[in-house]
Amino acid sequence: MNYEEEIDIGAEVDLVVSAYPVEDDVLEEELLAADQTTQQYQEVQIPEVVKKFILYFHRNVLENNVNELHSIYEGSFNKLTEKFYAKESWPDPEAISPLVNDDQVFLTLYRELYYRHIYSRLTPTIEHRFHSYENYCDLFNYILNSEGPVNLELPNQWLWDIIDEFIYQFQSFSNYRNRLKNKTEEELALLRDNSQIWSCYSVLNVLYSLIQKSRITEQLLVSKNGGDMLEAAGEYGSRPLYKMLGYFSIVGLLRVHCLLGDFTLALKMMDNIELNKKQALFARVTACHVTTYYYVGFAYMMLRRYADAIKAFSHILVFINRTKQYHTRSYQHDQINKKADQMYALLAMCVTLCPTRLDENIHSQLREKYAEQSNKLSRPDEAIQVFEELFQFACPKFISPNGPNFDDPEVLNRAPFEPIQHYTKIFSSDVQHSILLPTLRSYLKLYSTMGNAKLASFLDIDPQQLRTLLMVAKIRSRQTKWVEGTLLEGELQSTSDLDFCLKEDMIHVSESKVGRRYGDWFLRNINKFQDILGGLELTANTA
Repeated sequence: MNYEEEIDIGAEVDLVVSAYPVEDDVLEEELLAADQTTQQYQEVQIPEVVKKFILYFHRNVLENNVNELHSIYEGSFNKLTEKFYAKESWPDPEAISPLVNDDQVFLTLYRELYYRHIYSRLTPTIEHRFHSYENYCDLFNYILNSEGPVNLELPNQWLWDIIDEFIYQFQSFSNYRNRLKNKTEEELALLRDNSQIWSCYSVLNVLYSLIQKSRITEQLLVSKNGGDMLEAAGEYGSRPLYKMLGYFSIVGLLRVHCLLGDFTLALKMMDNIELNKKQALFARVTACHVTTYYYVGFAYMMLRRYADAIKAFSHILVFINRTKQYHTRSYQHDQINKKADQMYALLAMCVTLCPTRLDENIHSQLREKYAEQSNKLSRPDEAIQVFEELFQFACPKFISPNGPNFDDPEVLNRAPFEPIQHYTKIFSSDVQHSILLPTLRSYLKLYSTMGNAKLASFLDIDPQQLRTLLMVAKIRSRQTKWVEGTLLEGELQSTSDLDFCLKEDMIHVSESKVGRRYGDWFLRNINKFQDILGGLELTANTA
């Protein structure tokens, strides 16, 4: 029986088989040998095609065949999941151990996929959460504490997903641990006795250790100054496994510090990564590319640097729109689309707080997705509620670094601390001071001079409140904008095309008109015209 015919799950697997053909008699001998040592697991029904897949997977891990592993990881594994394990877990690692001669390195990698599948498709139990953490500890201990660099190579996509999933499971456990309602006594006892499981310190320690081991900071600094990264790589950093894990850990720390609410430190982590560099390492993996700009933009927004946040969100949304036809084939297509929707929501809020001309396509998408909410954001009576709704939808799922105090007898009766609600209140209180600015701006654009009392009557506030509001508008119209250097650096610049001054009781307004970008308008309409011509030609040919 041919492996290609048996698996029958798509062209990508066919390419794998044609590149590395497996003789039927050799494969049958391996299966027979494995079956003889798996009698104690006879109750576990593993389809024959899955056994062959695991053998083939194991062989390519041993051979460090990165190209085939990329195809296996992104194609074959996901197709087998849809066919056999869409609503149940993959075979237990102990059940497949005899198939791979109890290869602990492969089993650790398999467990990483096994628990990730449970998190994404099923509901993890507390035992799953603990065992997954222990497996990550085994994996990172093997990589970081072996004598010399380990002989292991994995695709960049998988390496990014390892870091990404490690942080996601930490985030998931932190929220799970804080919600004590409906937990059994056994679960509470386990949480109480295992306070170091998924601790904030252990997660940060892993990420910083990977950065230090790979010397990725030194490599990026050398590259930034025009040198060769290998000059500073060292024994470990010269290996792709360590280099990429260290690099992805920097992006991971950007995410973790945003989740913990330290937005300044989050941007500080990106000091040596050049976002405007076309061949930056994060661009090799689409999910990493999107994640980087999402958290950079969000950190800027929380630091009130709305112009920089708009620039970050606009850049990555243009990229997603241009590459949409490619990432639709990715297994992370839905995740990328969801992240894009969140960034459009954040962009709508930033544009309200800092009016800016957007790329024509982004502006069109924004109107299509959030036209109603954008209109409400400029209405003082509805704005706060809409700001809070959009923020809670689009913000990261914040976490608390510390768990509940299980020694407190009242801990079960106390409402859990919700970090998202906490940061929503912080953002809402900041926005409260700017809620009248869109209305104020709309009136100022109508006049070149205007009396203080007249404008106060339009806004239905007293003249003294108007003076305060004008000061707020003046301060908010100047922001620190990134020009060059690190992301935290910047120059104080005006972000508004509207300027004014108050002399006694008269407001003098000056508006600088920004010329329309005709290029985007012509390109968009040329594309529409070509679509119309294509439709007419198709109709004519059909007739």
